Amino acid sequence: MSSNRQASGKSHTDCVNYNRRYEKSWGVKKKYLTPWKLCCMIAQVVNVNKILEQTLLFDFYGELLTKHQKEIYERFVIEDLSLGEIAEEAGISRQGVHDLIKRCNQTLKGYEEKLHLIEKFLAVKEKVEKIEEILDTYDEKKPEELISNIRKISGEIIEEL
Repeated sequence: MSSNRQASGKSHTDCVNYNRRYEKSWGVKKKYLTPWKLCCMIAQVVNVNKILEQTLLFDFYGELLTKHQKEIYERFVIEDLSLGEIAEEAGISRQGVHDLIKRCNQTLKGYEEKLHLIEKFLAVKEKVEKIEEILDTYDEKKPEELISNIRKISGEIIEEL
């Protein structure tokens, strides 16, 4: 079963049958971006966002987990191992791995809700990108304006820290 269908919980047969019904209802064969394929693409984007969130949480707060939690969570998020593979390596049940990862996610999200380090990091990163954009559009005739804009943004960065 492909990862697209796994993400949405549908089997290959469901996909084929849905596409056939869709093609008949419109009277036109659609090879690309049928609703099913569009749904799969959206599921992939959601999955990527979830992985990015887990990675950021682990990068910022992973050291606050116990050694055992850190090892299991790192294998799942960073090394992209399946629950079964991790369970086999760690000598625990697949359900135990699932529960531990779920608890780790909740713990890491709790740290972010209290400390807001990722939120602050992303805000500073965005402002640094603005500074880079300003520097890219540098006009030798208006250096005062450039300096003023950069000072304004750097002031906002310092204020957020």
